[in-house]
Amino acid sequence: MANQSVQPLREAGTYRCEGCGYLLALHEGEQLPACPLCGSNKFRHTLFDPRDPFGATVETPAAWTRNSQAPNDPPEWLERLADELASEEGCFLAFESDEGSIERVRLEPGWTRIGRSIAAQLRLDDPTVSRRHALIYVDSAGARILDDRSLNGVFVNGQPVELTELVHGDEIRIGRYRLFFVHGGYAGEETAASTERLVSTPEDAVA
Repeated sequence: MANQSVQPLREAGTYRCEGCGYLLALHEGEQLPACPLCGSNKFRHTLFDPRDPFGATVETPAAWTRNSQAPNDPPEWLERLADELASEEGCFLAFESDEGSIERVRLEPGWTRIGRSIAAQLRLDDPTVSRRHALIYVDSAGARILDDRSLNGVFVNGQPVELTELVHGDEIRIGRYRLFFVHGGYAGEETAASTERLVSTPEDAVA
């Protein structure tokens, strides 16, 4: 069983898990945690952003992107939250905070930046999240999510995406966080039907 102890940080930068290839971005003064994906505490410091074509010498292994991001069952609170928002207009992101509370963020029309940067409208301060991780654009036609050249990618219902439309009930993986896209006005059977999509992945889905 992998050692789950926290390691001291030797140098700030990007670290690649030697077990699964997951990437952590450490700031000055932070500790290097165990890998949130496989539990390993063996990391190698990388000098370049693996997604930078001018600096990368190796690509992130595809095994964890293909197999380890499969969506889990929707949390129990998701359907209740959708019922609460049945009379609301607009789009929301909902997730469980580190303290266990259910957070909801209204997505205003236009761009919403998600990442670790203090400039992000939705800040997720964690080594598994890039400073500029994802962008969501909302207009009268709906909502779309864009991978903002993040280290570990953006996953919607278990599939890595560069740009895709969001629909009610979608699960979004950003680092170790599970966020859910909720469209105000859904309730009852509509909510149950939409969340069922998270537990069944089409056989012909592209990894």
